[in-house]
Amino acid sequence: MPAVHYIVELPDGEKRQCYSPSTVIHEHFKSGDAMPMSEFIQRSRTALNAASDRVRQRFGFACSSAMDQLSEIESWGRSYPADQTVRILKL
Repeated sequence: MPAVHYIVELPDGEKRQCYSPSTVIHEHFKSGDAMPMSEFIQRSRTALNAASDRVRQRFGFACSSAMDQLSEIESWGRSYPADQTVRILKL
């Protein structure tokens, strides 16, 4: 299963590399997308849960790396107001 690494820019300009175990992430984000933190978190939940489900379908178990990534994203989200902008720099 092809993994995808992508780079996001947080509201304060900090850049973070993110991980998805599946290309399903491309259905939820595109390079250049900008959105409020609250939307980024929600879309990340949907995308990373879908990615984990694809791993489960193929290998019989959920992807803990996808869930770890989601946990990190949710943690970042608590550090910023929900309406501040997150950008997808590279996907």
